[in-house]
Amino acid sequence: MSTLIPTTDRWLREARLAGDATLRTEEMVLNIGPQHPATHGVLRVVVTLDGEKIVEGTPVVGYMHRGHEKLFEQRDFRQITNLCSRMDWLSGLNNEIPASIAVERLMELEVPRRATYLRVIMAEINRILNHLMFTGSFGLELGATTPVMYAFRERELLQSAMELATGGRLHFGFIRPGGLKEDVPRGFVDLALRGIRQLQKAIPDYEDLLMGNEIFKARTVGVGVLDPDLALEYGVSGPILRGSGIPYDVRKAEPYLNYDEFDFNIPVGTNGDSFDRYWVLIQEMKESAKIVEQALLDLPAGSHIGQVPKRLTIPKGAIWAKAENPLGELGYYIVSDGEAKPYRMKARTPSFNNISVVPHMLRGAYVPDMVAILGSMFFVVGDIDR
Repeated sequence: MSTLIPTTDRWLREARLAGDATLRTEEMVLNIGPQHPATHGVLRVVVTLDGEKIVEGTPVVGYMHRGHEKLFEQRDFRQITNLCSRMDWLSGLNNEIPASIAVERLMELEVPRRATYLRVIMAEINRILNHLMFTGSFGLELGATTPVMYAFRERELLQSAMELATGGRLHFGFIRPGGLKEDVPRGFVDLALRGIRQLQKAIPDYEDLLMGNEIFKARTVGVGVLDPDLALEYGVSGPILRGSGIPYDVRKAEPYLNYDEFDFNIPVGTNGDSFDRYWVLIQEMKESAKIVEQALLDLPAGSHIGQVPKRLTIPKGAIWAKAENPLGELGYYIVSDGEAKPYRMKARTPSFNNISVVPHMLRGAYVPDMVAILGSMFFVVGDIDR
């Protein structure tokens, strides 16, 4: 009576008889995304797999490209503000600041001290709002549902303070060359202080929920290690760079506004893994809260905007201005031909450079680790594609 041997078993038996116990496998190409265009961002990663191991992972960008840089050239310098905030919708106000700084330097505009303080306050609140979203969503991506609930609880109070001042919750459009659109209303300082102090009390909960969690550590420690030399080679910046142990922050390296007057530290990681990148976000929220509290308690009186002509005609010339966006270094290169619109405006967004290093981080990782690695890169697709 004959016995039927499955094809794979027969091949394995023949290979062993031949003295070759090496299993031959075929690579599989898997598309991660793109997701539905109704979502906030569409990123596609083409992954080549050998079993559960990633041989190659390549991000494919451009699905959301909106031509921001050409749109800049069709608008005057006041209208550009709202376009800037739409590149990275989690960092709207931070996107607006370097564009106005560039115009102010070209026109030699003086910004009142009160306006400078308020810019710092709002930029740091916006940084906290950005980091809360990523710390909450990172836990969610790894299976923890509670942290995102906590994050939105803290976000809501600070978001209300920003809405009270600007009238917006996502796209603020509040920064103007020479200062701000208008002064902050009564009640803003008290509401912002209450939000900051609530956050400071809640941060230990974030640390206990995830950083003290054995499952979270198993999924993140030693996963997605980014070598500092490689990070510098690719122009990585922000929390991801600092997670790899490099203490570069524009606020300290080349101070703008009046950051050099405040007491704050630059947290850096030691291993450059997914855990360290998350740890840096948590520590940065503490430092941002310190800055906001110092600025609110010492907010000077005065005007919210300087002496700005009704028609903004920028002198001929070129200027590069940068700032520390929540996701990294954001800069604008503006060329003016003496008209009310920029002749050329180039944006250097942090997410584009940061995501470019992903192929090196995915190579050799396992499929479940890909979720932790991509989640710890903290990017916004609009900031990549702009």
